[in-house]
Amino acid sequence: MRDGAVLLDGFHALKHALRFDARIAVVLTSDLDGVRALADELAPDVTEAVAELATQVPADALRALVPRAHPTGIAALAARPARADHLAALSRTPRTAPVVVLDNPRNLGNAGAVIRLAAGFGATGVVTTGPLDPWHPNVVRGAAGLHFATAVERLSVASLPDGPLYALDPDGKDIRSFELPDDALLAFGSERSGITDELRARADALVSLPMRPQVSSYNLATSVGMALFHWSAAGGR
Repeated sequence: MRDGAVLLDGFHALKHALRFDARIAVVLTSDLDGVRALADELAPDVTEAVAELATQVPADALRALVPRAHPTGIAALAARPARADHLAALSRTPRTAPVVVLDNPRNLGNAGAVIRLAAGFGATGVVTTGPLDPWHPNVVRGAAGLHFATAVERLSVASLPDGPLYALDPDGKDIRSFELPDDALLAFGSERSGITDELRARADALVSLPMRPQVSSYNLATSVGMALFHWSAAGGR
C-alpha cells in the first residue's frame, strides 16, 4: 500500500469515509450489484457515490489484494488526512469537545473501537502515545472508517494539546464528582498497566469510574464510552 493511503476494508468503512469527505482513490468489489443493494438498504445517501467509484473485480483478485477480505466484498483506498490539519484541530482553543488520549495502547481492535466511540460523541480527536499506529489497517477496520470523522494522531506525552488532563486511574476520585470541561483531555491507560508515569505526572486530576468491588477493570472502549457519556450528560454536545 502506498505511503499515505488508508485501506478501507468493507462497506461500512467506505460509507463513513464518504460521509466525512475522505478523498477516495480507488474502490474495488467482487459483487457490484450486491454492494449497490447494500447501499440502498443501509446508506442510500452514498449509493450514487459508491456506484460511480466502484469497479468490479474477480473475488480471488480482491482476496489477493486485501489481507483479510471483508464479508461485504468491497475495499477501497483513501488519502490520509494531512497531519498538519489534525494537529491544528487538536490544538485549536477553545475546544467544544474533549480530546481522548490513549496512553501507550496495545490492542489494535480496542483502539479502533475507541475511535468509533469518540467520533460518535463528537470528540475533537483521539491521540495515542507509544508505538501503536492509530492508522494501522486493523485500527481503521475496528473504527469502521470513522477516522475521517475526527482528528486521529500519534503524539508524545510532552506534545499533547493544551487543556486540563483528567487521567483515568483506580486510585482517582470518582468521576461523578467532576464536571468535565469541553476542553478536557481524557486519558486512558492500558487495561493491564494503566497510565504511564510520564502521563501521570502531566495529569491535572486522577479520576476513577464506578466499579463493583472484585471487578478488576473495564474494557478500554467501555471506559472511554462511560467517560464521554459523563461529559455529554453534563451539557456537552
